[in-house]
Amino acid sequence: MLKLLVVEDHALVREGLVRLLGQVEAGVEVHESADFESALTVLDNEGEFDLVLLDLALPGIDGFAGLDILRKRYPSMPVAVVSAFDDGPTMKRVMHLGASGFIPKAFSGEALLAAVREVLAGNIFQPGSQGGARLDDATPVPPPSRAGVRPDEIGLTDRQAQVLALMVRGLSNRDIADQLGLSEGTVKIHATAVFKTLGVNSRTQALVAVARYGVDFESVF
Repeated sequence: MLKLLVVEDHALVREGLVRLLGQVEAGVEVHESADFESALTVLDNEGEFDLVLLDLALPGIDGFAGLDILRKRYPSMPVAVVSAFDDGPTMKRVMHLGASGFIPKAFSGEALLAAVREVLAGNIFQPGSQGGARLDDATPVPPPSRAGVRPDEIGLTDRQAQVLALMVRGLSNRDIADQLGLSEGTVKIHATAVFKTLGVNSRTQALVAVARYGVDFESVF
């Protein structure tokens, strides 16, 4: 059975998308989330979906950061952005981050369904392109909305930063322990310290906090 996830904070838009996507094929299962944190919870509980449709303007998180988290944590799961911001630089940045498609909210229902089917067929969809055509490489990629912060700037030790970076990649405590040469119990201690520093109570909340702060893990390994 085909499984789709809609991540959109505006209830009317979300409900409209859910109804429309019910026409993709018979028996399609469409889940919905009103924010990024609940979307991560759905993914944790339900496993990977055949396609996630992600709004860029979500509460509490930069949409580009959210897209980046999904691509890193679920690299084989297609993510298509559905957004009212359909300017060239925005589309370029979305595709640069690994989206499988960019679908403007100005599309008609028929056009949106066609775009979704294109992505489900394994192609890359962009407005005005067919068969996986790509954006002009000359289009500049806009910089992130703000500079990333180093883990130590938010109070994390080097080891805590490494544990958090591997959490972002979706590794379990056991996998983190194996990669860092630690016991699973030690990883849990570091994870608890990370949660306390970030002011959160779960991995899902920690991922949202990482995106909100714009934590840069480039130098932690």
